[in-house]
Amino acid sequence: MQQLAVRGHEAEQTGTGVGNTKLGMWLFLSSDFLFFGGFIAAFLLYRGREGQAEPLLEDVLDIPFTSVTSFILLMSSLTMVLSLAAIQRGDHRRLRVWLMATVLFGLTFISGQVYEFTEFYREGFKLGTNLSASSFFVLTGLHGAHVTAGIVWLMSLWGMSVQGRLTSADAEKVEVAGLYWHFVDVIWIVIFTVVYLVPQ
Repeated sequence: MQQLAVRGHEAEQTGTGVGNTKLGMWLFLSSDFLFFGGFIAAFLLYRGREGQAEPLLEDVLDIPFTSVTSFILLMSSLTMVLSLAAIQRGDHRRLRVWLMATVLFGLTFISGQVYEFTEFYREGFKLGTNLSASSFFVLTGLHGAHVTAGIVWLMSLWGMSVQGRLTSADAEKVEVAGLYWHFVDVIWIVIFTVVYLVPQ
């Protein structure tokens, strides 16, 4: 039965030696990278063009707080790697533990982002405050939406594992989800550096 599953999986290989699902994810991530690149370029273009509208982005940023939530998100890449290693070993209990840990790290990051946005609004830094504010909220909000989609995806894998519908032969499903999750983390490193660390 295991041999049939493996043979069936190999039948899905492309001419590149990469599975169709994995190749599709790489193509999606490539296009998504360009998508984020456009929004990062827009942010850099509009930054510093606030005019007279205050507060400015630099006035409201809480770099220490965001550094902590960023570190938590980056740690989730480690738990995602451990999830993949667990299913490849056939250790489904640890798979569920590491998947849930990744989800909790992601939820912590999103909670931090919601808190940060709420504080910005209280201080008067809103979507329509100025061009810099608009580009900031769109860029970071889109990233938050990607993280949320990843959380839903990982929760569905966790649910499949609990129901016994995620076997070692399905390791590629976890690997593809991991590619997406690592991409989201890498994009945040770029956004965090450009928005929070690079001076105007």
